This record gives sequence, structure tokens and C-alpha cells, in this order.
Amino acid sequence: MTATVGRRERKKAATRKALADTALNLFLERGYDNVTIRDIADAVDVSTTTLLKYFPTKEALVFDEDTEQEAGLVAAVSDRPEGQSIPQALCAHIKRVRTRPGDWDTRFAAFARLVNDTPALSEYGHRMWMRHQDALAHAIAEATGSRPDDCRCAALAHFALETSAFAQRTDDPERAMDTAFALLQDGWGAV
Repeated sequence: MTATVGRRERKKAATRKALADTALNLFLERGYDNVTIRDIADAVDVSTTTLLKYFPTKEALVFDEDTEQEAGLVAAVSDRPEGQSIPQALCAHIKRVRTRPGDWDTRFAAFARLVNDTPALSEYGHRMWMRHQDALAHAIAEATGSRPDDCRCAALAHFALETSAFAQRTDDPERAMDTAFALLQDGWGAV
């Protein structure tokens, strides 16, 4: 019985991956607006109903690493080196995963362009990114010994996550991130 459940879960995971990979390939090849849900379902040989069970919206097909992103943010806080502040750890992590296109491989750079050039995707991606605020605030509270509902932890989580959107609207995203996190680290009085 356990083998059957394991196989079923593996098949579901394989279908989910096939849908996400196929969608991304089609979006990169044809452009997001030129690909329909039906196109993706047909390419994977599943029904649109099946596709929608895995991904409730077309945008969700592009952002299938939500769990990994949240885990990375939490780990940036909880696993940071001794002596590194929470804002410094978050700055390094967010810069690494959100603002360094030069370090990305060609395919990921194409993905980033697709998201940045497609308003529906950039808005959806931002909403998905900001959903990690509560988990990040909880990790910050735990790391600092604060109460889980401490407003300072929630504010730091919120503004830390917002820095990537802020930075991407500038000519020098890395400098913008450093500036924003210096403000989070030292406060306005240091300016």
C-alpha cells in the first residue's frame, strides 16, 4: 500500500513539473500572452481541468517554487553566520535570488525578462513574494527572542521583502538594495 501512495505522489509531482516546465518553455518561445491554458494542457497531454487542479491560474504556472522561496528566506535568518545581523543576512539572500541577473544562467535571465516584461506576471510574482511576510516575521521574532506578534519583526519582514521590487525599478539594483538595507539596519537617524 505504501508503494502505491508513493507512486501516486511521484506521478503527481512529475505531472506538476511537466506542466510548469512546458508552460515556461512555451511562454519563453511564444510570449506569455500568446499561450493559452489549453496550449499547455495539450502539450502535456492532460485536460485543462487537470492542469487547473495543479495550477489555479495561468500565472501560477510560472511561479511554482513558492515553498522553496519561503524556506530560503527563513533559513537566511535562522542559519545566518554568527555576528551577521538579520538585515545583512536578508540583504545578501534577497540580492542573490532577486537582483543579480549577471550571476544567472541564460535560461533564468530569460525567465526574469519574461516576468519583468509581462505586467500580469510581475504583479503576480510580487504578490507571491510578499506572501512570505508572515513566515519571515515569525523567523525574525524567533531569532530575536521577540513575541510572534511583535510589530517590529513584521515591519522588518515587510520592508525587507519590498526592497526587491524597489531595487528592480532602479538603474543599479544592487546599490539600491544596499541602500535600503542600510536604512533598515541603521534607521533614518543614520542618514
